[in-house]
Amino acid sequence: MVTSGTQYKDKVSQLISWGHWFSFFNIIAAMLLGTRYIIHSEWPETILGQLYLVLSWVGHFGFLVFAIYILILFPASFIIPSQRVMRFFGVLIATVGFTALLLDTHAYQTVDLHLSPLVWDLLLSGEKTDLNTSWQYLFVVVPVFFLFELVLSETIWRKLRKLSRKRVGGPIALIFGLSFLSSHLLYIWADANLYHPITMQRSNFPLSYPMTAKSFMEKHGLLDRQEYKKRQEKQGVDESDQIRYPIEKLNYSDQGTNQNILFIMIDGLRSGMVNAETMPYLSRFAQNNLDYTNHYSTGNNNRNGIFGLFYGLPGSYSNSMQLAKKQPILLNTLADRGYDFGLFSGDDFNSPIYQDLLFTPQEIDASTTAKERSEKPSDHLAITEWDQWLTKETDKPWFSYIELTAVQDFEEGGSYVAKFSPSIGSKLKHNQNVDSTLLLRNSYRNAAFHVDQQLEKILTQLKEKELLNNTIVIITANHGTEFNETGSNTWGADTNFSQYQIKVPLIIHWPEHSAQQISRITSHLDIVPTIMESVLHVASTPSNYSSGVSLFESDPSRRWVLAGDDKNIVVVRQNNTTVVDKYGNYRVYDPNYQLKEEGKPKLSTLMQVMHELKRFYQPNNN
Repeated sequence: MVTSGTQYKDKVSQLISWGHWFSFFNIIAAMLLGTRYIIHSEWPETILGQLYLVLSWVGHFGFLVFAIYILILFPASFIIPSQRVMRFFGVLIATVGFTALLLDTHAYQTVDLHLSPLVWDLLLSGEKTDLNTSWQYLFVVVPVFFLFELVLSETIWRKLRKLSRKRVGGPIALIFGLSFLSSHLLYIWADANLYHPITMQRSNFPLSYPMTAKSFMEKHGLLDRQEYKKRQEKQGVDESDQIRYPIEKLNYSDQGTNQNILFIMIDGLRSGMVNAETMPYLSRFAQNNLDYTNHYSTGNNNRNGIFGLFYGLPGSYSNSMQLAKKQPILLNTLADRGYDFGLFSGDDFNSPIYQDLLFTPQEIDASTTAKERSEKPSDHLAITEWDQWLTKETDKPWFSYIELTAVQDFEEGGSYVAKFSPSIGSKLKHNQNVDSTLLLRNSYRNAAFHVDQQLEKILTQLKEKELLNNTIVIITANHGTEFNETGSNTWGADTNFSQYQIKVPLIIHWPEHSAQQISRITSHLDIVPTIMESVLHVASTPSNYSSGVSLFESDPSRRWVLAGDDKNIVVVRQNNTTVVDKYGNYRVYDPNYQLKEEGKPKLSTLMQVMHELKRFYQPNNN
């Protein structure tokens, strides 16, 4: 019994010693393979940034490999009785680990993503793309890994006594431990001080989660949160120089048509409201003009919807544009051509995006009498001021933007007649015990009916002033409004990316075009290229300044459009909607936004989307 126990202890001791050395040499191999991340990533410009890179490279891969040893091989040393079986088990684990690491480096170099459910599906997809056509070389490399691990395992076992006598295990462990600890301490400092050469390396390596301690430092008086936010804003401005908008200087064939342009944006108007019962005037107007019945906003909230409308870019670019203080190419070109601007809003442009990104306070004040009047802002007042502005206009071409907000504020009601009942107002008045969803829907329709009357006033004014024949009128919305049609207890906007929240009307009066109903899929991204090409006569391709295409180009190959925000990428297709978050996790929904359990994104589409979302961040090498 004693002899048997001693043999067991000796065997376990040998296996543990072997495991330590096996882990050490695999750490070195992992570091060598990890240089692929370093080569593909941006090189830090400062010595401190380079020091952090070396420390995190040594410490992180040392931690990854040793964690696998501690969690798997170390306990297995006590369970698996045969040293041959144990070493073979270690070889299999190492081979699997290096295969996963090689796959991850391949994904990182191809699409700038680490392994995730999305990347796995991209790799295993049957479609031929840059990502999955070249990964077949793994079938050659995996046996090489396996043979390498077999040789390494056998060599270490044979020379175990010689290696053990060197007594270098302690210093080696100390080097890896200090590198790991130092890299995290450096990152804590860099995060608190917004030191970009270090913080930009946060996601360079797989499973990398650098430590932060802002709350702890603030609690102990080591960090001033207000000063931190100011420095964060300043650094954002400095780093925004990386964006290129436009990608190349735009060329124009001539001075354009000099037609007037009127944008009418109805806040929160969902697709389907333009019908003979709810919005009869707009319904008739749509029948006599261009009616895009399958049109999507670029987001489910005001910021992303308006951003896409004016920039022709996905909402993920909005923060960078704001930090860089880059106004839309469309507005800049109109100003350069001498267009007068008339800007009007039912809530005095209360949304921050207008003054953050689009219009200056001076441009807004020049159009309205907001400072002089005592009357509360409303759609009616905005239209009255627009009419006054229009009367004063000269022979110069003009661009006007009218934001109507009654639909978005439907729950507050208004002085307008409630055509549909019971509604919120009638329920309060008569104390009717009715379904709350019906009350909300009818109140919403009442607001839409009221806006329809306001639209009639606007367009009648254009006719009476004989301006309609030289004015392009674009009527649309920033986003839709949901009444829990998806059955997920989601209401209003900014809660999901269903068609109820991102599908909106688009009706265009264009003097040179006859009436037509267009059912192909279109997007807010397409409006800027349409005006730039057909009114301002830009000769450069739309891809230089936009993610969209002209609405007058019926491209049969276009089967999807982009939406989303800074956290989610949304790909809208005719039969499904794919939502991908910033971690690479995806969900596929049917047209009614019900989750498709077996749904998988289309690989070629996602590759195009990923390219589009970083295309305007490419460094300028000119």
